[in-house]
This record gives sequence, structure tokens and C-alpha cells, in this order.
Amino acid sequence: MNFHDTMEWVVDGFQIAGVAILVIGSLLALMRAAVNARQGAPAAYQRARQDVGRAILLGLEVLIIADIVLTITVEQTVESALTLGLIVLVRTFLSFSLEIELEGNLPWRRGSTASRPGAGPPAGPLATDGDERGGLAG
Repeated sequence: MNFHDTMEWVVDGFQIAGVAILVIGSLLALMRAAVNARQGAPAAYQRARQDVGRAILLGLEVLIIADIVLTITVEQTVESALTLGLIVLVRTFLSFSLEIELEGNLPWRRGSTASRPGAGPPAGPLATDGDERGGLAG
């Protein structure tokens, strides 16, 4: 078995792991949600969405690893590199969107208010000038 064949096996392994994470993680999240809903736990739906989202994020990260390994070791062509770039862009956008959905804010804003001394709880919607929710009156 040569290097090329070995790397194809590695890529297959990452792809199988990525799909397994997606499937098993989502099934576990849905089973947990069913148990929580039967027990009358509040916010079972929200928790299920977060757990499924985390499974998707982790699965996407592993699949990106498979694509990178495939491109740099097996298919070393310009077309393959461009395809990888597009795949990584799409998956990064999906990951970014899921991250915002799960956390409720932009990744670089996470913890910014909690880390400042004397900072209160996170603010509600942004008020604009002249807004009765606290904006400056003209």
C-alpha cells in the first residue's frame, strides 16, 4: 500500500466519522429532547435545537478535515483546490450561521460584556436616536 492509497483510507475514515457524528449526534439530541419533553422540562425544544446544531457543527468540522486532506494529498489539482475553497466557504458560512443561532450573538462578541468589570446583563435590542426604548432624545 503506497502513500496515495493510505491517504484515501484516511479521507474515507474522516468522511465516515463526520457522517457518523451528524447522524448519531442528531439522534442522541432528539432522544434527549423526547425524554425532556415527556418529563415536562421547560425549553426542551430549544435544547434539542442546540444539541442538533452542535452535532452539525462538529460533523461539518470533521468533513472539512476530510476535504482538506483529500485536496492536499490525493487530488492535487487546481480544480480540486478551487472546489475545496468553495466547500470550505459554504461549510464555514453554515458553521457561522449555526454558531449565531446557538449562541444568540456574533462569535467575536461572545463574553465581551461578561468580561468587563461592572458590566450588567446583556442588553436588549439596540435603541436608536429618538427611540422611546432609551435612545437619545433630540
